[in-house]
Amino acid sequence: MKKVSTVSTKQSRNISQPTLTIGLDLGDRNSWYCVLDEAGQIQLEQRVRTHAKALQDVFGTMPHSRIALEIGTHSPWISRLLGELGHEVIVANARKVRLIGESRKKDDRLDAQTLARLARIDPELLYPVKHRSAQAQADLMMIRARAGLVRSRTSLVNTARGLAKSYGERLRGCNVRNLDPEKAEGLSPELQRALEPLLATIEELSERILEYNDRIAALAQSRYPQVELLKQIKGVGTLIALTFLLTLEDPHRFRKSRDVGGYLGLQPGRRNSGESEPQLHISKEGDPYLRTLLVQGAQHILGPFGIDCDLRRWGLKLAERGGRSGKKRAIVATARKLAVLLHHLWVSGEVYEPLHNCKRNTLAIAA
Repeated sequence: MKKVSTVSTKQSRNISQPTLTIGLDLGDRNSWYCVLDEAGQIQLEQRVRTHAKALQDVFGTMPHSRIALEIGTHSPWISRLLGELGHEVIVANARKVRLIGESRKKDDRLDAQTLARLARIDPELLYPVKHRSAQAQADLMMIRARAGLVRSRTSLVNTARGLAKSYGERLRGCNVRNLDPEKAEGLSPELQRALEPLLATIEELSERILEYNDRIAALAQSRYPQVELLKQIKGVGTLIALTFLLTLEDPHRFRKSRDVGGYLGLQPGRRNSGESEPQLHISKEGDPYLRTLLVQGAQHILGPFGIDCDLRRWGLKLAERGGRSGKKRAIVATARKLAVLLHHLWVSGEVYEPLHNCKRNTLAIAA
């Protein structure tokens, strides 16, 4: 480990201040940390390898401290490691901290200092993020891996179709799940030779995706019985339900079910000033993949195959009075309502009634 401070390396093992605040700026290979005492004076600035053993050697010998680090690729496992060592860990959402994200002096050492000083003053200034558990992350990786294969297949399908069109021909069929070498039989011989390996790869990817579908279904059945509660809604399958459960992990982290829409970035932003209340786009914060799945579920609910339910009626009514882009806004709004409904079913364990509001209004009129 290369020493870059004027303080000796041995000092990091013998720090005896009663309360320390540490800022840790994570890098892919090396990370910077800055140690502040109770008075805010820098006690140590040093680089450490972004490796479990190196981090354990450094922070395992320190007294229990408050450690702030930025959210990133390495933050889940590092935050768990530091927590196991007895430290208070704060994972900062750097996108909301302008002192870090928009700093004109972008430097790992200075970022570590900023993290430490903000954590010392008030941790809420860092907009703390809660990482999911190791088990939930491991289960969610199966879904992420499947999503990567789906993206690769879509890219290859678009490539094959683009090459065929540029040659004045077209591939038969429009379903990416069934695109295989047989679809190229009607093409010219030279185009068949060019596309045959590409189409074979697409077919193989489709087979691997089906394998992931079986694994995800088995995982949901064996470990997450709550999936069946969420699948009561037509348009919500195992993939959407399990991704929803694993991404949120703890349903009681939200005070109200309505908070889930904002957490997933499906709620319009606000910028009210005086009498001005401009209509803003959704924030798109939170997990983008779950947001995409919820939008797909909303499209099914509002589409031609969606069953009659309160959510569908509400969305279609919103689309009718929305103008040119009313359908798009209605889909996003329905996705937000869907997220709220999924959380409510998860917490309450109720049986889903598609026309609950309609029946309640009918009874109120009859009374």
